[in-house]
Amino acid sequence: MQVASSLPTRKFDVVIVGAGGSGMRASLQLARAGLNVAVLSKVFPTRSHTVAAQGGIGASLGNMSEDNWHFHFYDTVKGSDWLGDQDAIEFMCREAPKVVYELEHFGMPFDRNADGTIYQRPFGGHTANYGEKPVQRACAAADRTGHAMLHTLYQQNVKARTQFFVEWMALDLIRDADGDCVGVTALEMETGDVHVLHAKTVLLATGGAGRIYAASTNAFINTGDGLGMAARSNIPLQDMEFWQFHPTGVAGAGVLLTEGCRGEGAILRNINGERFMERYAPTLKDLAPRDFVSRCMDQEIKEGRGCGPNKDYIQLDMTHLGGDTILKRLPSVFEIGHNFANVDITKEPIPVVPTIHYQMGGIPTNINGQVVVPKGDDYKIIVEGLYAVGECSCVSVHGANRLGTNSLLDLLVFGRAAGNHIVDRLAKEAKAHKPLPKNAADFSLARLARLDASQSGEYAQDVANDIRNAMQQHAGVFRTQKTMDEGVVKINAIRERVKAITLKDKSKVFNTARVEALEVDNLIEAAQATMTSAAARHECRGAHTVKDYERAADDADFPLGRNDKEWMKHTLWDSATNGLSYKPVNLKPLTVESVPPKVRTF
Repeated sequence: MQVASSLPTRKFDVVIVGAGGSGMRASLQLARAGLNVAVLSKVFPTRSHTVAAQGGIGASLGNMSEDNWHFHFYDTVKGSDWLGDQDAIEFMCREAPKVVYELEHFGMPFDRNADGTIYQRPFGGHTANYGEKPVQRACAAADRTGHAMLHTLYQQNVKARTQFFVEWMALDLIRDADGDCVGVTALEMETGDVHVLHAKTVLLATGGAGRIYAASTNAFINTGDGLGMAARSNIPLQDMEFWQFHPTGVAGAGVLLTEGCRGEGAILRNINGERFMERYAPTLKDLAPRDFVSRCMDQEIKEGRGCGPNKDYIQLDMTHLGGDTILKRLPSVFEIGHNFANVDITKEPIPVVPTIHYQMGGIPTNINGQVVVPKGDDYKIIVEGLYAVGECSCVSVHGANRLGTNSLLDLLVFGRAAGNHIVDRLAKEAKAHKPLPKNAADFSLARLARLDASQSGEYAQDVANDIRNAMQQHAGVFRTQKTMDEGVVKINAIRERVKAITLKDKSKVFNTARVEALEVDNLIEAAQATMTSAAARHECRGAHTVKDYERAADDADFPLGRNDKEWMKHTLWDSATNGLSYKPVNLKPLTVESVPPKVRTF
């Protein structure tokens, strides 16, 4: 075993954990400012999960229809079911056109209109005139927008000479006696060696933890590493009960079919061929927000109107769009139909079911990306030297439900904002590195030593699969108090099993079994945060729909089960105690009037 004092140590101005859209957008700002930046990634940067985003980037450019950022702001607040912080939402929506045009200037190959402007398609929940009609706001590169964006950012980072540490896994945050973050420990997969990366600032951009569910659109690398690092460092996780089910995952495969399909005119149909969304959302129909569409699909299936021999899926019909439109606007979806459903989408519908897609919660931050923790009645105590951006963070622009296209926008806006804030802070303070504590790597080395010393126990993937099955069963599209309470007991029991995971292969070089075992430590943090937070929230809000608390839409106190009097607040989950605390939602925007809560209808 390596000894802490003998570990190789490197110094950087900034260490970024994660090379997806948010990490590389932040690193670009930093590298261009001349800072010494290291970006750690478990995979090659262009294989980060941002590459899987398909539909577009939300921005009120107004190229295809009348639009402005006020409409975008309103839609995002309403889409969040009023759990989003309105100051952060305003900041994101106002910055949106700027970051999209900036990306265009970086060389992003957006689709174009006849006049040369960026092509925009409609997306779920995005409207003009405060909900009166759908609007075309999603800036798209066919159905490969995330792919194009990630490659564009990578090329710009190469130009800026950003240092990438590929196939490295960050293990734990290093915090000193003052609580400031002064670096991370990391595992170099190629050699199996542990390194200390000493930094003035650490930025977490590790993406979501969608692999805590059995059926997921997420890549296998999405194991919530940043969440685990934060939780083990006594940083609470915020709003983890809210998980988005994407309406259109390929039935039986879980592979994502972009909401851009419905943006281009695809229709959801039940076994009778009925366009059933007209009954549930007369105005927006198939372009209602994702949580709403997923519940409607699930209800159709539960009431016996599902398709197929087992009536367990819905049909997504694109045949009326024509082959030319499909091959121009949705080429990846065409390929996915062939490869994962054996379907030619130009000639027949494709089977889909709601599939876990995105976490709305994460590490609490402010609009500069700085990680904030509660102390007494103050919920904005800054953890010096630590930032988080992207899906692993919770600045709370998504609240209880994210609108499609706001994820890529979130990456760009807050990745850029965090980069700018770090540059300004380091320039003003001009400080040297704070000293590393003597026990900087001891915790990480102890985790590895336990695995290496294990002689018996469970296989990591068996434990991981039990986590996924428990989450799928007890925290799905529709929840009940009984199933959630049972889920809490199951996940608590699995946590004890995580402590007894064994490693049969003790070799060091590219030992993927060791990496998987370390990832389970992160999965259990995200799963326990989700299950505990969900069981404690006694209402329906956004993606958190609990049968026990559903009410009629005309109930003024509980519109569709939402209890604003008691539950208009963010959840904070503490790993050390498995306990919960709460903080208020910020209903005050930066410059405009607040959007008051009301019933969500579409």
